[in-house]
Amino acid sequence: MSEPTRQRAPRLGLPHLGLGVGLRPPHFPHLMRHGTEGVDWFEVISENYIDNHGYARHVLERLRAERPVVMHGVGLSIGSAEPLDRTYLRALASLAEWLEPAWISDHLCWTGIGGHNSHDLLPLPLSPASLRHVRERVDAVQELLGRPLVLENPSTYVEFQASTLSEPEFFHELCTTSGCGMLLDVNNVYVGSVNHGFDPEAYLKALPHRHIVQLHVAGPMVAGELLIDTHDHPVPERVWELHRLAQALTGGVPTLLEWDAEIPSFPELVAELRKAEPELAREASVA
Repeated sequence: MSEPTRQRAPRLGLPHLGLGVGLRPPHFPHLMRHGTEGVDWFEVISENYIDNHGYARHVLERLRAERPVVMHGVGLSIGSAEPLDRTYLRALASLAEWLEPAWISDHLCWTGIGGHNSHDLLPLPLSPASLRHVRERVDAVQELLGRPLVLENPSTYVEFQASTLSEPEFFHELCTTSGCGMLLDVNNVYVGSVNHGFDPEAYLKALPHRHIVQLHVAGPMVAGELLIDTHDHPVPERVWELHRLAQALTGGVPTLLEWDAEIPSFPELVAELRKAEPELAREASVA
C-alpha cells in the first residue's frame, strides 16, 4: 500500500484501503501458496462465511492477518416490505465480531417476499415513501451492528413508473439523513445508463460524494440492446472513464475489482486491478 494512501483521512470513520479484489475460491490455492502480494485488501461475500467453519474460513483467517477485509452481503434485503430478519442480522454481527471487517456493505434492493428468496437484487420504487421506509430500516441495522452500513447502487433492468426520485437523489437523501455510506458501483452506473438511457456523468455528479467510501468496477455482458451485470469480462474502457470521474469527484476512495465467472488466474486479476492505480495515485497526490 502506498504511503499517500495510508495518510488519507477516513470518511465516516472508515479507512482508505487502496486497491482490492473479491475473494473467490478458485484463488485459494494461489493465495495460500504465494500470499497476497499485489492487492491491498479483500472483499468477501458475507453469506459465504456465516456459520461456515470449513476450509474457506481457514483461508479467510490466514488472509485477514495479512490484509484488511470488508464484508459485502447480498441477503440484507434492506428495501423489503417484510420485517428485518433479526436472525440473519445477529449472524452477520457475529461474523463481524470474529472478522473485524473495515466495514459492512450490502445493496439498495429487496430479494424476496413471503419467505421466498429470489436470489436476485431487485430494484425499488424510488419515492419519498420508500425512502422513509429504507431510512428507518437502515437506522435499525446500524444500531444493531454498531457501525455505519454501506449500501451499493444495484444494476437494474426495469424501472417503476411510480418512481419520483432519481437514484442519485435517493442516495443523497438516504446517506445525509441516516449517516450511512455508499458503495458506488461504477459498472452498475454504466449498465443502468445503457439499459435506461440516462447520462452516467450527470448521475455521478449528483451523488453525495462525501458519503462514498468505496468503488466497484467490473465487466458486464452485452445481451442484445441490454447490458447484464455478469462480472465475467475485463473492465471496459467506458467503465474506466467513469471510474476516473468518480475518483476525481470523491477525492479518491478505495477501488475493488469484481470477477465472479470465467475467473482468470490471480496474477491476471491483479493486472486488471492495477489499471486503477494511476488514478488513485493521482488523487492521493493532490489530497
